[in-house]
Amino acid sequence: MGSRTDTGHTAALVLITAVELVVFLDTTVVNIALPSIGAGLRLDEAGLAWVTNAYLLALGGCMLVGGRAADLLGARRVFGAGLALFTVASAAAGYAGEAWVLVAARAVQGIGAALTVPAQLALLTRTFTEPDARRRAFGVWGAMGAAGAAIGTATGGLLTDGPGWRSIFLINLPVGVVALSAIGRLLPADPPRRAGSARRLDLPGAVLGTSGLLLAGYAFGALADRAGRTWAAILLAVALALLAGFVATEARSAEPLMPLRLFRIRQVTGSAVVNALVGAAHVPAFALLALYLQNTQHYSPTRSGLAVLPVAAAGLVASRTAIPAAVKRFGARTLLAAGLAAQAAALAWFATLPPTVDYLGDVLPAALLLGVGLPASFVGVTAPAVTAVDQADAGVTAGIVNTAQRIGSGLGVTAVLVLASTVTGTAGYLAGLRAGFAASAALAFLGCLLTLVLLRPSRESQEDGDGSAATAADRRPA
Repeated sequence: MGSRTDTGHTAALVLITAVELVVFLDTTVVNIALPSIGAGLRLDEAGLAWVTNAYLLALGGCMLVGGRAADLLGARRVFGAGLALFTVASAAAGYAGEAWVLVAARAVQGIGAALTVPAQLALLTRTFTEPDARRRAFGVWGAMGAAGAAIGTATGGLLTDGPGWRSIFLINLPVGVVALSAIGRLLPADPPRRAGSARRLDLPGAVLGTSGLLLAGYAFGALADRAGRTWAAILLAVALALLAGFVATEARSAEPLMPLRLFRIRQVTGSAVVNALVGAAHVPAFALLALYLQNTQHYSPTRSGLAVLPVAAAGLVASRTAIPAAVKRFGARTLLAAGLAAQAAALAWFATLPPTVDYLGDVLPAALLLGVGLPASFVGVTAPAVTAVDQADAGVTAGIVNTAQRIGSGLGVTAVLVLASTVTGTAGYLAGLRAGFAASAALAFLGCLLTLVLLRPSRESQEDGDGSAATAADRRPA
């Protein structure tokens, strides 16, 4: 019986993490294909930006709704609905004949992904209740998220140079169909809802929160365009007003979309702040590395994509070996600090890249270090928050922590690329890239410092190996 249970848990983990890989792969797979998409659909650079941003904005803006929906409607049910939406939208993107269809399909993909990610974490928490098994499960999940960005870059180059840009979306279809067919057999059923215990979705909160996050994400991206910064600043002010209204609504609501009491739990507040810096540090780094390899070293899209594969390989190996052992031995807080320190070191290394690169000596060591640091950060920042709350709030807590990373990613991409562009105008292209890498390294290092300050264990209790201790002391205001 135990063997069959272990086999079932392994199959569930494979299913959940495969979907995680595809969802995060789609954040970067499109980047290398943008020139081909522009030629095929007659899109200029401004239009091409929306092919990427529509997915990222929808993913970040709808994550809170996805998290609360998983809590109210059932994690397995919402996981399946999000995956179905993501798969159908992938088909629409692959067969798009007009630019607006592609952009709309990318936005729907993002909404589907925003439903699946919080549900994944709720399902992992429910499936793996034994501490060692939970550590391993979160380790693999974290590696898949980290590997997705690197594998997406590599896959985008191979598919674009091979079957063409449409295949980067159509490749999601077999994964989605197989996963949807296996959900009922492999994932734990949602607990039955007792009569009189049903809660409702906070519709005013959902509208205000989602609108505010989407508008803020758009405004952050628009700040990168010097000509439109005044308009972007106005939009950002409106977004902040919507988010202020969202907080006020949540404070008064009997059934809030985002219960403000969760922010009294130290692990939730600290994880959200640090995860924003995780996103701000690593997301711009992949764009900067692709620009460096293609524009200064003249790598082809395929070669450039393959050059970042060691990031994924190192992350997958670490997730199966070092990370579960480290979180058991040292705790999630120490793992998170070490992961961010490794990212900072790797990005600082990239900030010294020479005009002519020796890949094995100049790029590969930092790529491997980044590959270990990313999944360590993802596991270290996610597990403490999700396991520190009641299961009824696991989905929305996952949404809060992951939304923080999306917001941080948007801010980081804007700030780092604007800095790189500014330095390029005065000191040259390579100097601009180096400045961008240095800024990303500084953000990772700041995240490391804040981990040590914000996620320090309480005096009354010691955090256990997977960060799941949630005593009364841990639930006090941070």
